[in-house]
This record gives sequence, structure tokens and C-alpha cells, in this order.
Amino acid sequence: MARDILGVVLAGGLARRMGGGDKGLKQLGGRPLLELILQRLRPQVGAIILNANGDPARFAPFGLPVAADAVPDFAGPLAGVLAGLAWARQHRPQTTHIVTVPSDGPFLPLDLVARLEAACDAAQAELACVASAGRPNPVVGLWPLVLHDDLHRAVTEEGLRKVDIWTARHALAVADFAVLPVDPFFNANTPEELAEAEALLMQWGRQG
Repeated sequence: MARDILGVVLAGGLARRMGGGDKGLKQLGGRPLLELILQRLRPQVGAIILNANGDPARFAPFGLPVAADAVPDFAGPLAGVLAGLAWARQHRPQTTHIVTVPSDGPFLPLDLVARLEAACDAAQAELACVASAGRPNPVVGLWPLVLHDDLHRAVTEEGLRKVDIWTARHALAVADFAVLPVDPFFNANTPEELAEAEALLMQWGRQG
């Protein structure tokens, strides 16, 4: 059965290492990071939402639904995955899977979703995440809606916060990407990394 995939941009963190504020609203190449991410993700999915906490009005210029974490205290990316699954189940019933990406990764591959799907199918796995040069990045992943209840129990009843602990309970495939000319999963977590991303963007453009 063909997958109907919802993109979920995870923007629910506190961005402490960036000095606070929303990393996705930081400027890169004269544009918000989030705008660059949406440009690369939008052609690959049926629709996109943001997972963010606090006043959603700050994201109004992007014209996207905003789903907050269902658990308190900025519980991390696993809570964001759960928020995306819950939103899809309530608002977009045709969705079979979500794909999550962080709000600070401007070099997303243009074949990200296709390769996650291919990895999942080849391994007959339940879900998939990415790696670059063999280093796993469990936050960028393909998640089926059928695992919503299992994840909800893990997050709300067990207090689970580590993505890789939960994914280890399920059949997980990994799509490995090259890091040249740029690591497609480079994250701008600090002002220094944002400056590095600016240099990479100038050098390589939006190829990835």
C-alpha cells in the first residue's frame, strides 16, 4: 500500500546552546532556517506541520499548523514525534506515516523520504532513521501511525525521553547518506555552527 506521509518539523526545544529563541527563525543566507527546510521537505511529503511549544503566532508567516507537545517541560524530540503522530491521527486520517526533521538542519537531502521508504521496505522494518557516514541520527525518521499508542505509553507512562531507546524496541531500518559535499544532517545548534552553516551554504549553495 502506498504511504501517505506528513512532514513534521521538530521545533519544540529550548535552543539553550543557541542562546534561546527559535532556531528555525534564525537567519541563514538572508532567510529563516525554517524556510530553507520547508523548501527542501515540501516536495517530498503530502503536507507539513510544525511541532512547537508556546505561542504559535510567531510561526504564522509560514502558514502551517502548529502542534504542541502533549507532555510538559519540553520533553525532547520523542515528545515531538508523538505530537506529530497524534496530530495526523486527528486531523489527517489518510496519513500512514510521518517523517520528522529538526528545525536547525538546512541541508536536508532532496531524496530523504524516498530513501527512508526504500530502507524500510528493504529491511521489512516498522520504521526507519537516517545516518551520515555511519553515524545514526534517530531524530530524522519515518514513523508509522500504527505505533502511536505504543509511543504514547512509553512517553506518558514510562517517562521515556531517548529516541534510540524506543526505536530499539521495534524493527528499525537505517538509510545511510554520504557527508560530501556537505553532511545533509548538519545541525546549527550554536551561533558558531550557524556561522559554519552560512559558510557551507555560500560554498555549496543548496545542493545536498
